[in-house]
Amino acid sequence: MAKNLFGEAGAEGDGTARRAATKPEGKPRFVEADRKQIQLRPIDLEDLIAADHPARAIWMLLEELDLNGFYESILARGSHPGRPAVDPKILLALWLFATSEGVGSARELERLCSEHKAYQWLRGGVSVNYHTLSDFRAERKEDLDRLLTQILAVLMEKKLIELQRISQDGLRVRASAGASSFRRRKRLKDFLNEAKKQVEWASEHAEDAALSARQKAAQQRAARERLERVDGALKSLEQLEQQRSKPGGGRKATGEPRASTTDPQARTMRMANGGFRPAYNVQLATTVAGGVIVGVAVSNSGSDQGKAEEMLEQVVQRTGQRPTELLIDGGYTGKQSLATLAEKGVTVYGPASARWGNGPLEPQPNDTKEVSELRSRMQTDSAKEIYKQRAATSERVNADVRVQRTLNRFSVRGPDKVLTVALLNAVTFNLLRWMALTST
Repeated sequence: MAKNLFGEAGAEGDGTARRAATKPEGKPRFVEADRKQIQLRPIDLEDLIAADHPARAIWMLLEELDLNGFYESILARGSHPGRPAVDPKILLALWLFATSEGVGSARELERLCSEHKAYQWLRGGVSVNYHTLSDFRAERKEDLDRLLTQILAVLMEKKLIELQRISQDGLRVRASAGASSFRRRKRLKDFLNEAKKQVEWASEHAEDAALSARQKAAQQRAARERLERVDGALKSLEQLEQQRSKPGGGRKATGEPRASTTDPQARTMRMANGGFRPAYNVQLATTVAGGVIVGVAVSNSGSDQGKAEEMLEQVVQRTGQRPTELLIDGGYTGKQSLATLAEKGVTVYGPASARWGNGPLEPQPNDTKEVSELRSRMQTDSAKEIYKQRAATSERVNADVRVQRTLNRFSVRGPDKVLTVALLNAVTFNLLRWMALTST
């Protein structure tokens, strides 16, 4: 006898038995998953991201800036034939937001444009591919340089930064080349002959009917670029040999010089972890008040000597003002550098040159006037307190662009493209600082 919820006896055949008696016969019917079907779903792009999303903030800041330079290279104009170009503002915003998220690959950015809502909002229904994204970034060094200067002008006008005191430091960023790509002269000449044969072979097969036009173009481009890299490696090798032959040409290297067939301009440098890797030396100058990057430079020299004077002139060109105080480490404070900075009215805060060792702080008999003044200055409590600001300025910026952005390793080759990526990181960093400074 079946019982109900209250424990009372019910009629036999109640519940399961009754359902079984009324169950229809036949094969069960159900809706199966069909993942091959195409669905058309309405999407409101404005609802993809929140009103306070960083992507919206980057877009709004770009609307305050003059981007006319980014449009000058567009060939599709007026009623002339030609496919319209993708709005440079869209491509710029995509790269800036990607850099803020630590994305430095054009292929990865293309994927995010299809799958990530913030990137979908930024492109606004405009189709982009990694070729378009990569070409845009590679060709915008001058435009990004002007954009960085323009952002600084706006921040200065709003009185969000001060240029009296700046801090400079360099970071060694790994190049897009492996240690095994460095070859000696004999091997490079062998590679050069092989590259020439490859170019000839690609030209001979240009009429091969079995290959598409795209495949033929790819083969010819690959052969041509390899020849250019090997030829560039040989020229780079000649420069290294000339530097070694000069008296006082820096640290004397042992063994036969080598150059990379992947990135001929990259040089092996001592990294922060103590190891040696192919890298570029990225120099950044930052305001102590406001924490904004005011200067960017790239070189393939592992030494920081002479970089302070060059950066100072760049800051003057960008801002029209000359800083009066400079915070640097011992890699910059050579005798000639200190003399030049003193002539320009710049007070230096930092240790004596690392090349002089960590000797006494007191002035020494062989010190120049500027070196003696630096030693005496750095013994005062006020100078020590000022120099503490360097770690909170340059070290913080270096950590940000290396860990949070894309200056941990370059995915591009050559000094021009490397500088473009460095400028892109600087512009992104300053835009984020702009947001932070105006929100407080």
